[in-house]
Amino acid sequence: MTTETILSVFLGVGLAASVGFRVFLPLFALSLASYFNIWELNNSWEWIGSLAAVVTLGVATLVELFAYFIPWVDNLLDSFAVPLAAIAGTAVMVSTVANLDPVVTWSLAIIAGGGTATAIKGAGATTRLASTATTGGLANPVVATIETGTAVAVTTASIFAPILAAVLVIIILVIIFSIYRKLRPKSN
Repeated sequence: MTTETILSVFLGVGLAASVGFRVFLPLFALSLASYFNIWELNNSWEWIGSLAAVVTLGVATLVELFAYFIPWVDNLLDSFAVPLAAIAGTAVMVSTVANLDPVVTWSLAIIAGGGTATAIKGAGATTRLASTATTGGLANPVVATIETGTAVAVTTASIFAPILAAVLVIIILVIIFSIYRKLRPKSN
């Protein structure tokens, strides 16, 4: 495997993790990176770097960001965002991975891309639901701010420092699974 291939996998995993926090933000960032020739995408995904895609994804990103700051709307949005995260995580991985056999690319995209995005989005949706149940939604903007900040940080790292992004993803997944293990009911 070449360095380009490894970095493209790290980029894809980082963006897929970001998709788990905000579906459109990493796609918008990838669109901008492609538009400004920072990252080259697979031939069949070059459309993401078009001006139309930049504008469309930019508007979708703004709508998504603001919607998550409205209690109850954020929970409704999560019901759509969980399956969308799986699709977007897979798509972002397929669009970025370079120089691999299509079977390997799609397998990696479904497992690492879609799986990572779904795990993170599921944890976020559960956190928001718990926040709504315990605070009547008053703490949900705090959750939204943390998620958005994390999405921005991981997305930025993915594009400019893919190795750092991969490390951040591992840390995030370890935190999520350690919290899950603590909250899981103990069997007697």
